Amino acid sequence: MSTGGPPDGSPDEVRSAPPDGGAVDGPGGDVERLRRVAVATLEANWEHDHTVPSRTLYPHQWSWDSAFMAIGWAHLRPEYAWRELESLFRAQWADGRVPHIVFNPRLPVGAYFPGPEFWASERAEAAPTIATSGLVQPPVHALAAWLAYRRAPSDPARAALRRLYPRLVAQQRYLATRRDVGGAGLACVVHPWESGLDNSPAWDAPMAAVAADEAVMRAYRRHDTAHAPAAHRPTDLDYARYVTIVASYRDGGYRDAELARRHPFLVECPLFNAAAGAAEHALAAIAPLVDADPGPHRERAARITEALVRRLYDPATGTFQPRDLRTGRLVPARTVLGLAPLILPDLPASQVTAVVAEACSARFGVAGRMSRPLPSYDRTAPDFEPLRYWRGPSWMNINWLVRRGLLGHGRADLATGLGRSMAELVATAGCHEYFHPDTGAGLGSAAFGWTAALLLDLLADERAPAPAI
Repeated sequence: MSTGGPPDGSPDEVRSAPPDGGAVDGPGGDVERLRRVAVATLEANWEHDHTVPSRTLYPHQWSWDSAFMAIGWAHLRPEYAWRELESLFRAQWADGRVPHIVFNPRLPVGAYFPGPEFWASERAEAAPTIATSGLVQPPVHALAAWLAYRRAPSDPARAALRRLYPRLVAQQRYLATRRDVGGAGLACVVHPWESGLDNSPAWDAPMAAVAADEAVMRAYRRHDTAHAPAAHRPTDLDYARYVTIVASYRDGGYRDAELARRHPFLVECPLFNAAAGAAEHALAAIAPLVDADPGPHRERAARITEALVRRLYDPATGTFQPRDLRTGRLVPARTVLGLAPLILPDLPASQVTAVVAEACSARFGVAGRMSRPLPSYDRTAPDFEPLRYWRGPSWMNINWLVRRGLLGHGRADLATGLGRSMAELVATAGCHEYFHPDTGAGLGSAAFGWTAALLLDLLADERAPAPAI
């Protein structure tokens, strides 16, 4: 097995060829061939101490991508899981934030937009010496570290946990203090990119209030539409707003103290905060291994869950919805963000029941079942777009999170169907970035890292008992 380069066969073959065979446990299913395709993809994307999401559109290191990669590497090369996480946390800022992009200095200027010259992180007081973005992403890293350790416990793994633990605690502290803009116990995202679901309809209303800077619009050239059809990507206006929001944060020195007064986008996101709660549960499990007290983590986890239910659960719709802090209102769009709190083991039973019903409804499931992958947006909405980035397509990482939540809440029946449909996506199209939610056609970048990593976890876990954080 390769230590860093592509496996046997050309990179193009690895990226484009879907596996033969069916889904997990399906007729004619070839689990081993699915696994080989996932391994080949992950190995081809390894970059000396981390895994790039794709060799085309995403050539740097992304934050929550690396967490998912670590989960996959734990099944294959456990030492790579720890190298993945530790390389990311070497770029942690002094204030505790973990940047959503760590730039590879070996790549030329202009290899990606917005690149390090746009972010200008070196001008911020808390930034590290390596070039990064100034935003964050959902804090799934503590969960990834715990799962990696549980999959392959060893003395080196425990030593890695000991090194990572204070950094993971600092990450959580940053989100719980500097990002609690609303003062209600939830972290606030300051850009759609921080949510992970960049182009979700959940951000349409908050984004509509952002006046795109015409000078910013003229000053950049998009790279994403060179790798995917424009009809599958965010619109030019949305992208201009994204860049305008970044410019506002950057020009304020990435200082969070002024967010409430001057920043144009402030939203409490259900997925982001569910990830923060799950991180505290994971840290409570890690703490005894590193001679720390798990009690404070359990207490913080309980507070996050309580705040999520109080602030973001809508009894009228039976789902969780983001809260726009600029207006004080819940965002009405029914997106897959609302299902993410299922990953919290202490989510109250009434909310579990309601969210499972939402997941099985015509908006996301089919006839009360979960026999096909979850779309990222309500299938019944008039503006549902099955081809456009986060406005309809299915993504392996979101389906993986929801499946994990279903198992944790005793719904193995639903988790089995969802897991089978996830494997079928790769069996049909290969390890694509995202997929048409109904046909399974591969969309976005081919040979996508987290699709491969989480497929490895799915294949290993398909017959495992319900997980415990």
